[in-house]
Parts: sequence; structure tokens; C-alpha cells
Amino acid sequence: MTTDIAQAGPRGLTLRTYTDSDIEFATNAMNREYEFDGVPEHSSVEEVAAWYKHPNEKFDPARDVTVAEVDGVPVGLGERSWVDTNDGQLREYRVDGYVLPEWRRRGIGTALLADNIRRSAELRATHATDRPRVLGSWTSDRQEAAVALLRKFDFEPVRWFFEMTRELSDPIPDVPLPDGLEVRPVSDDQIRQIWKADIEAFRDHWGGFDDSEEGLRRFLDRPSHDPTLWVIAWDGDEVAAASINAIHTDENEALGVSRGWLHSVFTRRPWRRRGLASALIARSLVLLKERGLDQGILGVDADNPTGALGVYERLGFVVAERSTAWRKPLDVA
Repeated sequence: MTTDIAQAGPRGLTLRTYTDSDIEFATNAMNREYEFDGVPEHSSVEEVAAWYKHPNEKFDPARDVTVAEVDGVPVGLGERSWVDTNDGQLREYRVDGYVLPEWRRRGIGTALLADNIRRSAELRATHATDRPRVLGSWTSDRQEAAVALLRKFDFEPVRWFFEMTRELSDPIPDVPLPDGLEVRPVSDDQIRQIWKADIEAFRDHWGGFDDSEEGLRRFLDRPSHDPTLWVIAWDGDEVAAASINAIHTDENEALGVSRGWLHSVFTRRPWRRRGLASALIARSLVLLKERGLDQGILGVDADNPTGALGVYERLGFVVAERSTAWRKPLDVA
């Protein structure tokens, strides 16, 4: 399906439905925007495909991705998804978009965001829920144009997040595990259990998470998926805590860095406040250093209720990047 919206942007601008043949353009549009804005992120086609090829009710690229074209040439991309959040028990319809740098400041981003909001409202009208509905988005603080566009549409900042880095050349402390717990290698039959423990541990955190079967498949299909990098603390057969780590080889090569991600550091409720996260982070840093990397990196909610920010700072992490979560009410006639 193609929609002519020339009045909302340059002459010849149309929006059409995404097809599988657009995956390379989608990846390129994301990476070109990150590079132009100085955002230190980079995705591979395989990584984007891991997200796109497992559609579900919360994200289906055939429904939720729009390609902007000018005279038949792709110039931008809009994305939508939704999730039920833990904070405020909201249903959040998330919107995002990318415009090739050479096509900026011509109204294409405005057209894509307006279309994202319209389509989110249409989807919301098909949902039976008592939850308050909001629109949500996310920006790096480096993305000044995206920030300005969201403000133009009356989005407000609601939460702040940091990316923190830690040099592996600095001494890594030896933090003992609490008594009765052990770290042991991960077997394939334990991955689903660990993933479920991860989802459970974040149920009292801000935001929301896709715990569907398709969400698990996206998690498993990422090219960086490598359970030999995971550090899992066990209490018998129970997952007590974990640091789920990964090395993004394509990103490291594209950015000229040598870093490993601590993607999800969590402790389940019964095992909190015992220094377990610190012990697993220290082990993760040693593991990444043994793999020949120079730096560890992780993301953290600035207002994390478990005090994660302080834990990371005590272990030598420093804030390197800042980002913002945005929201506005979703009103439907």
C-alpha cells in the first residue's frame, strides 16, 4: 500500500508498506542516522533481521514499518510497536524513525512521525484494555533533530538512561559470591529458564518488556548470541542472578572499538542486597578481558530502583552517553 503525502514533505514523497526486500535499506538508514548524529551504535543486517523476522501482535513489520520514498527512492523509515508497561500500568505505543542525512530538513521526519501517530491511534482503537494509552519514543541526547521533532509534537521527557563504560586495563576487583551460590557454564536447555528469570527480575522496573515466544526467538537469533559469555549465579537449580553478555563484532569493527556488552545484569528478588550483582559484573569484566577486549559497556536506568547505578560506579564504570525516554497521551476520537 502506498500513500501520497506530498503536501507533508517534498514533492514526490510517498509512504508505503515495508517488504522483506527492504531489510538492507532499513539497516542502512539506522546506521547512517547514528553515524551522522555521532551516536556510537551500529547494527548489522542480521541483527535487524532477528527482530523483524519474528512478527507478533506487538510488532509485525508488515503492519508496523513504513518506508518513505521520494520518486520511488527510499529515503526514510518509520517503526511502531506496543508494550504493556510496569510503571503506571500503561499501554505504550512506541514510535521511532530514521531519515537519510542528505534528506533531512525537508519534512520527511515530520511526515513519518505524523504517520506513526496516526497508525498507532488506529491500532489502539482495535485494542480492548482499561490501561491508559500513551505514545512513547526514545532518543540519544546527541540526536538534536529528533529531540526537536518530538518536542514539536508535544512529547515530554519522562525518564533518563545512561550508557556506562569501564576500561578493562584497570584492575578488576575480586568480588566473592555469597555463600551457597555458584557460577557454572550454561547449557542449551537452560537458556529459556534464564530468559524467563531475566523478564521476571525486571517486572518491578520502569518500562515494559516483550515476554512472548517471538520475543525469545528474537533474543536467540541475534548474531551476538553467545551463552559462553554469560555469567549465571545458581542456587541449586534456581537462577539467582545473571549478567548476560555479548560481543557485537560488526559494531566494534564499524566504530573502531573493542568492547563487550553487559546487556542485562539482574538479580531476582529473593537474592537481592547480598552483593551478587557486583560479583557477577566483576567476573564478566574478567571474561571480556580474557576475550581480548579493551572495554566493558552497559546501559542503566538513571533511577533504577535497585541502586544499579551506584553498583556500577563503585566497580569503575563511568557515564559515556545519555538518552531520554519520551511520552505523550494517545488520544483517540
